[in-house]
Amino acid sequence: MLWKSKKNQSTKKGEFQKYHGDLIETLDQMPSNGDDLESAHTDSSEVAAGDIDTATNSDQDASHDSETHKEIQLIKEEVHREVINKIDLSMIGTMKEEDLRHEIRRNSDLILTERGRGLTPVEREQIIGEVIDETFGLGPLEPLFRDDTVTDIMINGAHKVYIERNGRLLESNVKFANDDHVIKIIQRIVGAIGRRIDETSPMVDGRLEDGSRINAIIPPLALDGPLVSIRRFGAKPLKAQNLLDNHSITREMLEFLSACVKGRLNILISGGTGSGKTTLLNILSGAIQNDERVATIEDAAELQLQQPHVIRMETRPPNIEDEGEVTTRDLVRNALRMRPDRIVVGECRGAEALDMLQAMNTGHDGSLTTVHANTARDALMRLEMMVGMTGVDIPVWTIRRQIASAIDIVIQVVRLTGGPRKIVTVSEITGMEGDIITMHDIFAFEQQGVDENGRAYGQFKATGVRPMCLEQLATAGMHIPTTLFEQHVMGSSK
Repeated sequence: MLWKSKKNQSTKKGEFQKYHGDLIETLDQMPSNGDDLESAHTDSSEVAAGDIDTATNSDQDASHDSETHKEIQLIKEEVHREVINKIDLSMIGTMKEEDLRHEIRRNSDLILTERGRGLTPVEREQIIGEVIDETFGLGPLEPLFRDDTVTDIMINGAHKVYIERNGRLLESNVKFANDDHVIKIIQRIVGAIGRRIDETSPMVDGRLEDGSRINAIIPPLALDGPLVSIRRFGAKPLKAQNLLDNHSITREMLEFLSACVKGRLNILISGGTGSGKTTLLNILSGAIQNDERVATIEDAAELQLQQPHVIRMETRPPNIEDEGEVTTRDLVRNALRMRPDRIVVGECRGAEALDMLQAMNTGHDGSLTTVHANTARDALMRLEMMVGMTGVDIPVWTIRRQIASAIDIVIQVVRLTGGPRKIVTVSEITGMEGDIITMHDIFAFEQQGVDENGRAYGQFKATGVRPMCLEQLATAGMHIPTTLFEQHVMGSSK
């Protein structure tokens, strides 16, 4: 787990002592049942160790489950205290993690054998597993990280943890001891990635070792307890076939977009939060040739390009003295001096939009980026606004001409009712008419309703508009049959 990111064994020992000293101090503030673990367990009802979804039974069952959870939580806290007290901290620096895990499991088992009578085998194993998770991993969050179907984790204080699974938000039964417990876990996560969070710096944004992105905000800014959002990355990056299987795109649309990437058209991916912009960017980047030098720039590194010649850069926030900040714009400017064939910006959200447009207009064809917007037309307006954030007095018509000249294709991604993610429009920018940027839709998704499960459905259509970029693609060796764009229904997402 997080120990793997430590530089040496002595650091590991120091972190172990600091974290568990703080955690025990937190637990000591809670009501304790003393040394009698058996008194904390008055009911032998079985609690499933892997169950993370909230029960939907009667109020009586829900109340019973809550009481059982509290009892097991108290036992776990007592066992955790005793295990940490029994461990010889001077030996931690010389022990492998596997041996330390074995030692903690052995001590936990001995304590429960001596004083935890009345526990069922399932409850006993659950307590030992949670003590190990608390020691090495992310505490109560570990079961969620082991569940590959969980794509988002949202913590609203110590006793409210929500997850997203299959596009739906669900409340889990994961709970923390108190708000201080949550903060200790947050500090453990962000400390491993070189960030900090405390009352003087109560917000943090970063990524975990597996690429998952974390955002946290704590009191005094968070009024009802610490707030955490973790957007998980799967163990395996999604492939184009996954989009086809999920009916997020059709084969015809994918064929055209892959040709656009290979033909070095500049592509802007637009969508809301959680709509799948970065996922689509990852998939489309798979069409980039292996002999090209690609520079990626992100706030928190999420892209997983598979090409051999990729140079990855990440922004840096200011330190506690408000110094040392490196912005996306700084990195875009620097990347232009690194001889990239393409530049991929994870998300344009500020003044870097001007530098990105200039790069697209000055020899870095085939670049890709994303932007937050509700429609393709709104995406262009957002770019226009972000260029204005540079503080340079540029006439509006000049900005629009830059955008019309730089961007070739705009892809709109939407998360529809019930969770399905769809590419709802693939649009081509065709130029200017007066002061207006002209564009037309090549492919579109038409929502037709919501099914009995509350999920939106509809059909993909080719609009009948033949792209003006076909000649440019043909020159690059990408020959796409014109029949692909004749007006017709390409498939249903039902």
